[in-house]
Amino acid sequence: MRPFIHPDFLLDTPQARALYHDYAEPCPIVDYHCHLSPKEIAENRPFANITRAWLGGDHYKWRAMRTVGVPERLITGDADDHAKFLAWAATVPKLLRNPLYHWTHLELARVFGIDDLLLSPDTAEEVWARANERLAQPGMGPRDILRRLRVELVCTTDDPDDALAEHRAQNARADGLTMRPAWRPGRHLALQDLSRPFDETLAHLRARHGHFHANGCRLSDYSVESFAPPCSDAQAAAIHEKARAGHTPTPDERAAYAAWMLAWLARLDAQAGWVRQLHIGALRNPNAAMFAALGPDTGFDAIADFPYAQPLADHLSALAADGALPRTILYNLNPKDTVMLAVLCGSFQDGTPGGRVNLGPAWWFLDQMDGIEENLRAVSALGCLAQFPGMLTDSRSVLSVPRHEYFRRILCRMLGRDLRDGTLPDDLPAAGALVQAIAHGNAAALFA
Repeated sequence: MRPFIHPDFLLDTPQARALYHDYAEPCPIVDYHCHLSPKEIAENRPFANITRAWLGGDHYKWRAMRTVGVPERLITGDADDHAKFLAWAATVPKLLRNPLYHWTHLELARVFGIDDLLLSPDTAEEVWARANERLAQPGMGPRDILRRLRVELVCTTDDPDDALAEHRAQNARADGLTMRPAWRPGRHLALQDLSRPFDETLAHLRARHGHFHANGCRLSDYSVESFAPPCSDAQAAAIHEKARAGHTPTPDERAAYAAWMLAWLARLDAQAGWVRQLHIGALRNPNAAMFAALGPDTGFDAIADFPYAQPLADHLSALAADGALPRTILYNLNPKDTVMLAVLCGSFQDGTPGGRVNLGPAWWFLDQMDGIEENLRAVSALGCLAQFPGMLTDSRSVLSVPRHEYFRRILCRMLGRDLRDGTLPDDLPAAGALVQAIAHGNAAALFA
């Protein structure tokens, strides 16, 4: 019986198979949004075992394990690594039709060469032993894994005060892997850094923005959990100083300040020629008890539901009117917003090659087969698929790189069916050129 992860996995037409194997598969990977540790990549220390490489920090897996009844001590608690791995192995067979099932077996196959077993309680001990044996071999540090999976550029997510020493150290190696920082000043939008007066804060951010640019940064990243009309410059200063004096700003003041800061920072991005990412629609930490127990980014976030077409359009319009709209990638977390954003992007095109504003790939809860297909359909029908910026992992584990392969296979399956059915011309080289642009070329040009 052929393995579950076989060469033609998900490729259900001859055209899809040709598109993937001849055009998509050879392309190197640009992972322009992730949460990997620059320190781990730079130091390249081998992982102690597969749990450390695979389960630590992976809130996708943690969320699934809680859902099927795994106790917290076997997820984020004090259980040993072996016990946590066994708990994950017992979870996987219950995840049929969840993307974690596909990702799990793609990662086992591509990183560890384990394509002859499906992870389950029956196979857990063998997978544990074989994976750990592979991790103990030379060339299995985080940086080695990225290079072996043919990642040519990885963009981490970094606080404005990060020194970026690890990025400099990695890029000095000239080993084929470039690691660039991505500017993530979220705590400044949220009034969480009040160490300086308002004017000094702006000067500090401007200086740090320049430091990031000097260290190769060409990309910013903002989590936008609501949109509001921005306040004036004077009001922003007053709100900042109010908070700095120990007085709690009202929710409206916080929202107006965040909108002001988002626009102010966008102007820095535009001046530097950066690409800006807006991740819109996360409902952060809705479970107050678990937030108090475990903190953020532990698998309890959800999808927010708020209207933002008009305030987002107002934000983009104000920047465009001043010639200060940076190239922007929009990500929605609520699936109801996909078509709205795909259309809104077209309202702010200005002849910029590759697009001034683009819809990004399916993000977070939408990063699954149906979500990826819906995202690609919206871009195809309402925008320009040929300039789609490609896939990313949004992950904290280097083992997640095969998500790029997953996306490429889904893309080739969709296009292959179109070629087969006659809804696209049966021109394999033309479709192949499109696949290569989406898989690699567009992102490589965008972040060059």
